Amino acid sequence: MDKLSTKFCKSCEGGDLLPMSKEEINLSLQKEIPNWRVDSTEKQFIFRVFEFKNYYQTMAFVNAVAWIAHLENHHPELEVSYKQCTVKYWTHAIGGLSLNDFICAAKIDILVQDF
Repeated sequence: MDKLSTKFCKSCEGGDLLPMSKEEINLSLQKEIPNWRVDSTEKQFIFRVFEFKNYYQTMAFVNAVAWIAHLENHHPELEVSYKQCTVKYWTHAIGGLSLNDFICAAKIDILVQDF
């Protein structure tokens, strides 16, 4: 499997793309983004809570995530507080998870490798 962080998102609008299966989701989580979790109720979104030392680091992270979202044209839901940011991804156009969600999550993980 190619590293997800080296891939780019593809448009899901107007296509016949189906949501990933539970098996595909679990395999991608285990192999590529093990710090992320799946919503335990419906497996509709993946999320990760990021902790920081202060507000400045939190906001720098949020801005970096926004830049990735802009470049990939795939935007997460962010919950931001003083020292924490929760990032949630799902693909609205297909009503579930797509490879795009995992690509963006892998790129975001690179941001915090040295924290």
